[in-house]
Amino acid sequence: MEDKILEGTTTVGITCADGVVFASERRASMGNLVAHKVAEKIFEIDDHIVTTIAGSVAGAQQLMKIISAEVSLYKMRNGEAISIEAASSLASSILGSNPLYVQTLLGGVDNKGPAIYSLDPAGGVIKDTFISTGSGSTFAYGVLEDRYHDDIKVDEGLELAVRSIKAAAERDTYSGNGYLVAKVDKNGTKMLEQKEIDDILKKIN
Repeated sequence: MEDKILEGTTTVGITCADGVVFASERRASMGNLVAHKVAEKIFEIDDHIVTTIAGSVAGAQQLMKIISAEVSLYKMRNGEAISIEAASSLASSILGSNPLYVQTLLGGVDNKGPAIYSLDPAGGVIKDTFISTGSGSTFAYGVLEDRYHDDIKVDEGLELAVRSIKAAAERDTYSGNGYLVAKVDKNGTKMLEQKEIDDILKKIN
């Protein structure tokens, strides 16, 4: 039964001029049951890489452990951090050899700049400027398409990401119960504190 949790999820990734932004809601659903209200859907893989997950808990946990281990091994073997493109290719290879019921966003900042990739359960990988996954993605995309622009900065991207998740949570019954928000810029990875998220919500409202 645990493998079915997180079938309903909304995650968002936004490429900004000075970094990347990720957001998700926190509801874990199993059919019409709210199984958990504080699900973790954003993961720090390295100090310059963040991922989000939508799909089964078992598949997501397995994938995150493997990616984290491989990224650490790469740094040990090569003496440098893995690029975002290489990390997405690595994740694609893992999923290609062992498809999992999970949809993943992977992104961060390296010497080529900010980048975000979307990976499907079979390992297909697509790079894009903004991406949403999960059951509420239709509603999130409505906000993203309307408000995204090419020179958006991280501060504005954080607001847009939260606004997108908020729209999904208000219309998608499988999304809700709060927000997780992360950013990656030249200073590294940062998970926003609840007060910071609350301040963004107050500004939106």
